[in-house]
Amino acid sequence: MRTLFISDIHLSETRPDLTRALLNFLHHTCSDCDQLFLLGDIFDAWIGDDFIHPDLTPIIDALDTLSKQGIEIFFQHGNRDFLVGKKFTSRIGAELLPEESIIRLPDGQSALIMHGDQLCLDDKEYQQFRILVRNGDWQKDFLSKTLPERLEIARQLRAASKEQNAEKSQSIMDVNADSVQSALKKAECQLLIHGHTHRPAIHQQQLNNQTGTRIVLGDWDKELWYLSCDEAGYELLHEPIISSTH
Repeated sequence: MRTLFISDIHLSETRPDLTRALLNFLHHTCSDCDQLFLLGDIFDAWIGDDFIHPDLTPIIDALDTLSKQGIEIFFQHGNRDFLVGKKFTSRIGAELLPEESIIRLPDGQSALIMHGDQLCLDDKEYQQFRILVRNGDWQKDFLSKTLPERLEIARQLRAASKEQNAEKSQSIMDVNADSVQSALKKAECQLLIHGHTHRPAIHQQQLNNQTGTRIVLGDWDKELWYLSCDEAGYELLHEPIISSTH
Protein backbone atom coordinates (compact mmCIF):
# COMPACT_ATOMS: atom_id res chain seq x y z
CA MET A 1 0.00 0.00 0.00
CA ARG A 2 1.26 3.50 -0.87
CA THR A 3 -0.04 6.79 0.51
CA LEU A 4 1.03 10.22 -0.75
CA PHE A 5 0.74 13.66 0.88
CA ILE A 6 1.03 17.08 -0.80
CA SER A 7 0.23 20.65 0.23
CA ASP A 8 0.96 24.28 -0.57
CA ILE A 9 0.96 24.09 -4.34
CA HIS A 10 -0.80 27.46 -4.60
CA LEU A 11 -2.30 26.80 -8.02
CA SER A 12 -3.32 29.91 -9.94
CA GLU A 13 -3.65 31.08 -13.52
CA THR A 14 -0.41 33.06 -13.07
CA ARG A 15 1.66 29.89 -12.53
CA PRO A 16 0.96 27.49 -15.42
CA ASP A 17 4.20 25.67 -14.55
CA LEU A 18 2.65 24.55 -11.26
CA THR A 19 -0.46 23.30 -13.05
CA ARG A 20 1.73 21.30 -15.45
CA ALA A 21 3.81 19.94 -12.57
CA LEU A 22 0.74 18.80 -10.64
CA LEU A 23 -0.81 17.22 -13.73
CA ASN A 24 2.39 15.26 -14.30
CA PHE A 25 2.45 14.25 -10.64
CA LEU A 26 -1.17 13.05 -10.76
CA HIS A 27 -0.68 11.16 -14.03
CA HIS A 28 2.61 9.47 -13.13
CA THR A 29 3.61 9.57 -9.45
CA CYS A 30 0.06 8.90 -8.27
CA SER A 31 -0.64 6.16 -10.79
CA ASP A 32 0.43 3.41 -8.39
CA CYS A 33 -0.68 4.93 -5.10
CA ASP A 34 -3.70 3.89 -3.03
CA GLN A 35 -4.39 7.15 -1.20
CA LEU A 36 -3.70 10.83 -1.88
CA PHE A 37 -3.98 13.42 0.88
CA LEU A 38 -4.26 17.10 -0.10
CA LEU A 39 -3.34 19.03 3.06
CA GLY A 40 -4.42 22.53 2.12
CA ASP A 41 -3.38 25.50 0.01
CA ILE A 42 -3.62 23.39 -3.11
CA PHE A 43 -5.17 26.55 -4.58
CA ASP A 44 -3.75 30.04 -4.08
CA ALA A 45 -7.28 31.31 -3.54
CA TRP A 46 -10.75 29.79 -3.47
CA ILE A 47 -13.78 32.06 -3.58
CA GLY A 48 -16.47 29.40 -3.68
CA ASP A 49 -17.32 26.10 -5.34
CA ASP A 50 -19.40 27.97 -7.94
CA PHE A 51 -16.29 29.39 -9.61
CA ILE A 52 -13.39 27.33 -10.95
CA HIS A 53 -10.92 29.06 -13.24
CA PRO A 54 -10.83 27.30 -16.64
CA ASP A 55 -7.06 26.81 -16.31
CA LEU A 56 -7.73 24.49 -13.36
CA THR A 57 -10.18 22.23 -15.19
CA PRO A 58 -7.47 19.70 -16.22
CA ILE A 59 -6.50 19.32 -12.54
CA ILE A 60 -10.11 18.71 -11.54
CA ASP A 61 -10.51 16.13 -14.29
CA ALA A 62 -7.26 14.36 -13.36
CA LEU A 63 -8.27 14.09 -9.70
CA ASP A 64 -11.69 12.78 -10.72
CA THR A 65 -10.02 10.18 -12.94
CA LEU A 66 -7.80 8.99 -10.08
CA SER A 67 -10.83 8.67 -7.83
CA LYS A 68 -12.70 6.63 -10.44
CA GLN A 69 -9.65 4.36 -10.71
CA GLY A 70 -10.10 3.50 -7.05
CA ILE A 71 -7.55 5.85 -5.47
CA GLU A 72 -8.88 7.39 -2.26
CA ILE A 73 -8.52 11.19 -2.18
CA PHE A 74 -8.78 13.30 0.96
CA PHE A 75 -8.84 17.10 1.23
CA GLN A 76 -8.10 19.37 4.19
CA HIS A 77 -8.59 23.13 4.18
CA GLY A 78 -5.59 25.46 4.10
CA ASN A 79 -5.45 29.16 4.84
CA ARG A 80 -5.91 29.97 1.14
CA ASP A 81 -8.59 27.43 0.18
CA PHE A 82 -10.67 27.22 3.37
CA LEU A 83 -13.85 27.85 1.35
CA VAL A 84 -13.58 24.59 -0.58
CA GLY A 85 -16.89 22.83 0.02
CA LYS A 86 -18.49 19.46 -0.47
CA LYS A 87 -19.74 20.41 -3.94
CA PHE A 88 -16.12 20.62 -5.09
CA THR A 89 -14.85 17.57 -3.21
CA SER A 90 -17.74 15.56 -4.64
CA ARG A 91 -16.69 16.72 -8.11
CA ILE A 92 -13.23 15.19 -7.66
CA GLY A 93 -14.42 12.17 -5.67
CA ALA A 94 -12.65 13.29 -2.50
CA GLU A 95 -13.57 13.21 1.17
CA LEU A 96 -13.44 16.56 2.99
CA LEU A 97 -11.65 15.97 6.29
CA PRO A 98 -11.85 17.97 9.54
CA GLU A 99 -9.00 20.43 9.99
CA GLU A 100 -7.31 17.97 12.35
CA SER A 101 -7.59 14.26 11.58
CA ILE A 102 -5.97 11.06 12.82
CA ILE A 103 -5.19 8.45 10.18
CA ARG A 104 -3.34 5.15 10.01
CA LEU A 105 -0.34 4.94 7.70
CA PRO A 106 0.55 1.82 5.66
CA ASP A 107 3.20 0.84 8.23
CA GLY A 108 0.53 0.76 10.94
CA GLN A 109 1.57 3.99 12.62
CA SER A 110 -1.07 6.55 13.59
CA ALA A 111 -0.54 10.11 12.35
CA LEU A 112 -2.13 13.44 13.13
CA ILE A 113 -2.56 15.44 9.91
CA MET A 114 -3.46 19.10 9.41
CA HIS A 115 -2.60 22.08 7.23
CA GLY A 116 -0.55 23.57 10.05
CA ASP A 117 -1.58 27.22 10.22
CA GLN A 118 -3.40 26.54 13.49
CA LEU A 119 -0.02 25.75 15.06
CA CYS A 120 1.45 29.20 14.36
CA LEU A 121 0.16 30.72 17.60
CA ASP A 122 2.94 33.32 17.87
CA ASP A 123 1.45 35.07 14.82
CA LYS A 124 -1.39 36.57 16.81
CA GLU A 125 -2.48 38.89 14.00
CA TYR A 126 -2.98 35.94 11.66
CA GLN A 127 -4.76 33.86 14.31
CA GLN A 128 -7.32 36.66 14.78
CA PHE A 129 -7.86 36.73 11.01
CA ARG A 130 -8.19 32.94 10.97
CA ILE A 131 -10.94 33.02 13.59
CA LEU A 132 -12.79 35.62 11.52
CA VAL A 133 -12.72 33.84 8.15
CA ARG A 134 -13.46 30.40 9.63
CA ASN A 135 -16.65 31.81 11.17
CA GLY A 136 -19.76 30.42 9.49
CA ASP A 137 -21.54 33.79 9.37
CA TRP A 138 -18.52 35.48 7.72
CA GLN A 139 -18.31 32.72 5.12
CA LYS A 140 -22.05 32.82 4.40
CA ASP A 141 -21.87 36.59 3.91
CA PHE A 142 -18.82 36.32 1.66
CA LEU A 143 -20.33 33.60 -0.52
CA SER A 144 -23.52 35.63 -0.95
CA LYS A 145 -21.59 38.39 -2.73
CA THR A 146 -21.27 38.62 -6.50
CA LEU A 147 -18.34 36.96 -8.25
CA PRO A 148 -16.57 40.29 -9.03
CA GLU A 149 -16.96 41.35 -5.40
CA ARG A 150 -15.49 38.08 -4.13
CA LEU A 151 -12.59 38.27 -6.59
CA GLU A 152 -11.76 41.79 -5.42
CA ILE A 153 -11.96 40.88 -1.72
CA ALA A 154 -9.68 37.88 -2.33
CA ARG A 155 -7.22 40.12 -4.17
CA GLN A 156 -7.20 42.61 -1.28
CA LEU A 157 -6.72 39.87 1.32
CA ARG A 158 -3.76 38.38 -0.58
CA ALA A 159 -2.14 41.81 -0.96
CA ALA A 160 -2.61 42.60 2.73
CA SER A 161 -1.22 39.20 3.74
CA LYS A 162 1.86 39.66 1.57
CA GLU A 163 2.50 43.13 3.02
CA GLN A 164 2.04 41.97 6.62
CA ASN A 165 4.22 38.88 6.20
CA ALA A 166 7.05 40.98 4.81
CA GLU A 167 7.21 42.77 8.16
CA LYS A 168 7.06 39.66 10.34
CA SER A 169 10.02 37.65 11.57
CA GLN A 170 10.41 34.12 10.26
CA SER A 171 10.15 32.71 13.78
CA ILE A 172 6.74 34.28 14.35
CA MET A 173 5.39 32.63 11.19
CA ASP A 174 6.68 29.18 12.18
CA VAL A 175 4.86 26.71 14.42
CA ASN A 176 4.76 27.23 18.15
CA ALA A 177 6.58 24.36 19.89
CA ASP A 178 4.05 24.14 22.73
CA SER A 179 1.16 23.98 20.28
CA VAL A 180 2.81 21.03 18.51
CA GLN A 181 3.27 19.16 21.78
CA SER A 182 -0.30 19.94 22.84
CA ALA A 183 -1.76 18.77 19.51
CA LEU A 184 0.15 15.47 19.59
CA LYS A 185 -0.73 14.86 23.24
CA LYS A 186 -4.42 15.54 22.60
CA ALA A 187 -4.42 13.21 19.57
CA GLU A 188 -2.38 10.57 21.43
CA CYS A 189 -0.05 10.36 18.43
CA GLN A 190 3.70 10.45 18.05
CA LEU A 191 3.68 11.56 14.41
CA LEU A 192 2.44 14.87 13.00
CA ILE A 193 2.25 15.65 9.26
CA HIS A 194 1.53 19.23 8.16
CA GLY A 195 2.33 21.91 5.60
CA HIS A 196 1.81 25.69 5.64
CA THR A 197 5.22 26.94 6.79
CA HIS A 198 7.04 26.16 3.51
CA ARG A 199 9.92 24.69 5.52
CA PRO A 200 10.14 21.04 4.46
CA ALA A 201 11.91 18.91 7.05
CA ILE A 202 11.58 15.98 9.41
CA HIS A 203 11.90 17.05 13.04
CA GLN A 204 12.29 14.97 16.17
CA GLN A 205 9.84 16.15 18.79
CA GLN A 206 10.24 15.52 22.51
CA LEU A 207 6.99 14.26 24.02
CA ASN A 208 7.27 13.74 27.76
CA ASN A 209 9.39 10.57 27.98
CA GLN A 210 9.04 9.71 24.30
CA THR A 211 10.36 11.08 21.03
CA GLY A 212 7.82 12.06 18.41
CA THR A 213 8.23 13.11 14.80
CA ARG A 214 6.97 16.16 12.93
CA ILE A 215 7.06 16.00 9.13
CA VAL A 216 6.68 19.33 7.32
CA LEU A 217 5.65 19.20 3.67
CA GLY A 218 7.23 21.67 1.26
CA ASP A 219 5.60 24.26 -0.96
CA TRP A 220 5.74 23.96 -4.73
CA ASP A 221 7.78 26.70 -6.35
CA LYS A 222 11.08 25.78 -7.95
CA GLU A 223 10.67 22.24 -6.59
CA LEU A 224 7.72 19.98 -5.88
CA TRP A 225 7.54 18.17 -2.55
CA TYR A 226 5.61 15.13 -1.42
CA LEU A 227 5.62 12.57 1.36
CA SER A 228 5.48 8.94 0.29
CA CYS A 229 4.46 6.29 2.83
CA ASP A 230 4.37 2.51 2.47
CA GLU A 231 4.71 -0.55 4.70
CA ALA A 232 8.45 0.09 5.07
CA GLY A 233 8.09 3.65 6.38
CA TYR A 234 8.11 7.11 4.81
CA GLU A 235 10.23 9.40 2.63
CA LEU A 236 10.02 13.16 2.14
CA LEU A 237 10.84 13.61 -1.55
CA HIS A 238 11.34 16.52 -3.94
CA GLU A 239 11.90 17.06 -7.65
CA PRO A 240 12.67 20.14 -9.76
CA ILE A 241 9.79 21.92 -11.45
CA ILE A 242 10.41 22.76 -15.09
CA SER A 243 9.36 26.37 -15.53
CA SER A 244 8.52 26.21 -19.23
CA THR A 245 7.68 23.71 -21.93
CA HIS A 246 10.86 24.53 -23.85
